[in-house]
Amino acid sequence: MEENLKKQEKEKNENEEIKDMGQLTLEQGESRHRIHLLSIIGEIEGHETLSPNAKTTKYEHVLPKLASIEDDSSVDGVLVIINTVGGDVESGLAIAEMIASLSKPSVSLVLGGSHSIGVPLAVSTDYSYIVPTGTMVIHPVRLNGLVIGAPQTYDYFQQMQDRITGFVASHCFATQEQLEKMMMNTSMLTKDLGTILVGSQAVAEGIINEVGGIDEAMRKLHQMIDEKKENSEPA
Repeated sequence: MEENLKKQEKEKNENEEIKDMGQLTLEQGESRHRIHLLSIIGEIEGHETLSPNAKTTKYEHVLPKLASIEDDSSVDGVLVIINTVGGDVESGLAIAEMIASLSKPSVSLVLGGSHSIGVPLAVSTDYSYIVPTGTMVIHPVRLNGLVIGAPQTYDYFQQMQDRITGFVASHCFATQEQLEKMMMNTSMLTKDLGTILVGSQAVAEGIINEVGGIDEAMRKLHQMIDEKKENSEPA
């Protein structure tokens, strides 16, 4: 009876975590590794609250959870599922930096799309996958609303863009120059600058490690966890 109640309470908590934050701890596999699933979907919400009708990932939810994962010795690894149109640059970079600084093995899987600030998020893990139909859109930094055409404004844009390309280049095999060239591409989008990469193209450009799905991503993460445990065992 008590065991059933605990199981029901656990399922209730898991359902609430999925509903509220799109997160779940996976621990039913044969390996018995505890893997935290973090989903980054819709638009990355910044300091301003978006419409309640919009699908969003709230950085004020994700950052404390990542800190909790780092502090929890029972969590063995992190799987990040990504399907985002982009969003707030500062918040997206903050999440990417937190993921990149985790001591736990981490793997990302791009489903649907990982556009704009979703690119740093996709490469922030130790290893990355993209499904064959997944897309990545790489374009220059831009802000909505009135922008004053002063030199300081352009300097600010350039600094922000350099931060993004610098982070991405330091976490994948593409160079910063290569990323900037894709950002400023004028031949692909009719009314905008940028480059669209689909599946294997993102791998060919050195941004994503492999084309694959959830099976490949999970197997890779289990492998990385096992390797870390073996290396940490006393000789």
